[in-house]
Amino acid sequence: MTKRVLVPMESYRLAEAAVPLSCYICGVDNSYSTELCRHCAAPLALSHQARTQGVRPQMLAVLGTAAAGKTVYLGMLLDMLTRQNGRVQVLARGAFSITLQQRTMMALAQCQFPEKTPNEPDRWNWVHCQAKINNKKQPMELIMPDMAGEAILEEIDHPNAYPAIHSFLDKCSAVILLADTDRIERGGAEQNYFLMKLITYLSEQDGRRNKGKKSTRPVAIVFSKADRCEPCFDNPELYAKEKTPNLWQQVQQRFVNYGFFASGVAGSVGFREERGEGPMAVPLRIEPRGIVEPFEWLVRKV
Repeated sequence: MTKRVLVPMESYRLAEAAVPLSCYICGVDNSYSTELCRHCAAPLALSHQARTQGVRPQMLAVLGTAAAGKTVYLGMLLDMLTRQNGRVQVLARGAFSITLQQRTMMALAQCQFPEKTPNEPDRWNWVHCQAKINNKKQPMELIMPDMAGEAILEEIDHPNAYPAIHSFLDKCSAVILLADTDRIERGGAEQNYFLMKLITYLSEQDGRRNKGKKSTRPVAIVFSKADRCEPCFDNPELYAKEKTPNLWQQVQQRFVNYGFFASGVAGSVGFREERGEGPMAVPLRIEPRGIVEPFEWLVRKV
């Protein structure tokens, strides 16, 4: 004999799930319970948090070639800003926002650099945080992804190849460009050309809105891995003028708000042989320098 049971229908849950959730990065509608955007693979937790808090977060991009030090810079920056430092303090929004910091600091603690960021957008680390800044009454909400350098270059050469990068760079309020000082010192022109492409790409995005005028979006050019190049720390803009003159000129011609900085994380670097991979750089001593200054300069300009 079949037993009859009355089960109350929680129809409010069905109604909630029926309402689409727009991706905060690209704007495409998704199912309410989906984890990643079906179009750009950005975490929909960003949209949930923005809707809950009622505040639209600003977007800050950290860009550079592969192996320019984006992951190390972002991870170290977050680790320093999550402590009381008297100028800027950061509070992570969501557990996923701590992953980048955790992986970076654990790798450095084991005398290793973090693994290369994969090209697949669904494997990138995203950070959503609240930044409290001295002399500013209201804290800022910020979104900062760790995007792969090869994917960034692919998007610049073939727009819309990576919807997440295309949408993020179109909407971001400020940009940190990392230039690999080590490769510049070895005489390579790769950094110069890559950053010139980025500068042109960003200014053309703004040019459509500004009717051809200079971009007002703040841009910080940071010479990463500058530990063994004291002249770069002494005067980053002069270093840019002498070592990357084309980049220096492009920045002046295309942007109103720009600044040059130098940074370093590893005070000493060694090399070890890996079978089948050749020499691998390993950090022997961690001495962060110039990490917070570019970020603080940018957020005060936004």
